[in-house]
Amino acid sequence: MREVRVALVGLGNVGQGALRILTQNADQIGRKLGFPLRVVCLCSRRVQSIDTPGFTGLKTSDWQEAVRHPEVDIVAELIGGTGVARAVIEEAIAAGKSVATANKELIALDGPEVWAAAARNGVHLAMEASVAGGIPIHTVLREGIAGDRIRAMYGILNGTCNYILTEIEAHGAAFQKVLAEAQRLGYAEADPSADIDGLDARSKLAILAALGFGERVAPADIYTEGIRRISPVDFAYAHQLRHTVRLICSARTADGELLLSVRPALVPQSTILASVQGAYNAIWVRGEFGADTFYYGRGAGADPTGVAVVSDLMRLARDLADEVKPRESPFGFAQLQPYRKVPITRAKSAYYLRFRVQDRPGIIAQLAAVLAAEQISIDAVLQLPIEDWRDLPFVITVEPATEECIRQAVSRMSRLDFLLEPPLAIPMERSL
Repeated sequence: MREVRVALVGLGNVGQGALRILTQNADQIGRKLGFPLRVVCLCSRRVQSIDTPGFTGLKTSDWQEAVRHPEVDIVAELIGGTGVARAVIEEAIAAGKSVATANKELIALDGPEVWAAAARNGVHLAMEASVAGGIPIHTVLREGIAGDRIRAMYGILNGTCNYILTEIEAHGAAFQKVLAEAQRLGYAEADPSADIDGLDARSKLAILAALGFGERVAPADIYTEGIRRISPVDFAYAHQLRHTVRLICSARTADGELLLSVRPALVPQSTILASVQGAYNAIWVRGEFGADTFYYGRGAGADPTGVAVVSDLMRLARDLADEVKPRESPFGFAQLQPYRKVPITRAKSAYYLRFRVQDRPGIIAQLAAVLAAEQISIDAVLQLPIEDWRDLPFVITVEPATEECIRQAVSRMSRLDFLLEPPLAIPMERSL
C-alpha cells in the first residue's frame, strides 16, 4: 500500500499538536496502519512564521491551494467557526477527499448535511475531536456501547469553566480574578463569552445528543446558562450541603421526551463528577441495559485534541487503503430524528436559592410566603456568620419543584426591596 497523504488546514494549538504527533509518532503510526501517513501540505494565514522542523511539503496561506493539492487524500479542517471552515470542508468533499474536523460549532449546526454531502461523494467524515478533546466519546457512543439504550448523559464539557469553578472553590477567589488568571494561562480566550456563557458546551451537547439519542438538536434549542454569577460564597454554602458547583451538560429522557440543558448545578460531593478538577472533562452515561459508564480526560489542549485528530486521520487512512465505501454515519444512527424541543420549565428538581440582602426583620417570612404561594416547600435555611448586615448572603434550599414554579417565585422575589440583586437559583442534581 502506498502512503496516505494529509493536508492540515489550520495551525493553531490543535493543528500544531496534530502535526507534532504525526511527525514525532510517525513510526508507530506507520506500524499500526501498515503504511505511512504523511503530511504533505500545511495551510495557515501565518504558516511561514510557524516552526515546522523537518517538514518539506507545501506551505500555503491559501486554503483552496491546500484542498486542491493533487497529492492530498485527506483534509483535516482545524480552523473552527462556521465561515471559512465550512468552505474548506465543502470544497474538500466536492473534490472527493475525506475530511477530519475538530469543529464542534459547525458539526452541531450542520453536521448531518456535511455527512450527507460526504456520503453522496463517496468520501468519509471523521469528527471525534469535536467533543471533549482527548476523550473518545464519539467512538464510545457510536461503537463501544451502541447496543445499549441511553437514558441519560451528564457531562462537564468545558475545561475553561471547570478550571474557573475549581479555582474559585480551592482558593475562594472572586470570579473576575480567576477568569483573568485563566486568560493569562491560555485556558480562556480574550473574549471568554463562548466558554463562560455555556455556548461552547452547548454545541458539544448538541453533538452528543445526536450520538446518544439519535435526535437532530439545534444548539439554540438547548437551555443554557453560564457561570458569571457563581461566587466563593456559593461554594461555602454548597459545602455545607455536601455539594459542589459544576457547569453540567445534561441530556435525559422522561416520558418519551428528551430534556437538554447546560447550566451550573449543585452536585453531591460523593459523586465522581464532583471530583473533576481543573481543565478536565468528564461524561457520565446511563444506559437502560449497561447501567452507568464514565469517561474522563483532558477536554482541550494541543496534544489531547491532537491525538483525537490523528486517530481520526488513521481511521480515514485505513478506509482509503481498504477502499471502504462510506457506510456508517459518524452520528451512529442511519437517520437522525427531528428534536421536539422540551421547555426547561417542565424540569423538576430540588433547588438552591441564594440571596443577597440588606438585613432586617421579617425577610425569611416574606420569602417563605412567596414560595408557599407557588406550592414550593422549604427544605433548609442556611446562614453563615458574616459581619456586614448591609450585604448579607444566605441560602434557602427547596424540595423538588418545577422550573416554572421556581421562575415564578424568583420573579416575585426580585421585586422585594431588601434584595441587593435577583436571587440565584441553581438546580441540585440529586439523581447523579
